[in-house]
Amino acid sequence: MPFSSLSDPTDLARADAALEAAWGEIKSSIPPAFEERERSRLAYIVSALVAVAGDEQDLTSRAVERYRRSAAA
Repeated sequence: MPFSSLSDPTDLARADAALEAAWGEIKSSIPPAFEERERSRLAYIVSALVAVAGDEQDLTSRAVERYRRSAAA
């Protein structure tokens, strides 16, 4: 579970909201057959960035940027 390492309820709520927002930005570019896998990958990215992001919007934009960079590599 990607968010299992988050113990602070505030961090967990931020991560969940950022995941939904980031997924909303990238979902249309994901083939339906890969949606579950890519959403999970995005969740791990969000989880890794919670500690360094200033707020939910920052977390969302960082996650989308990292996801797109890793997909292009």
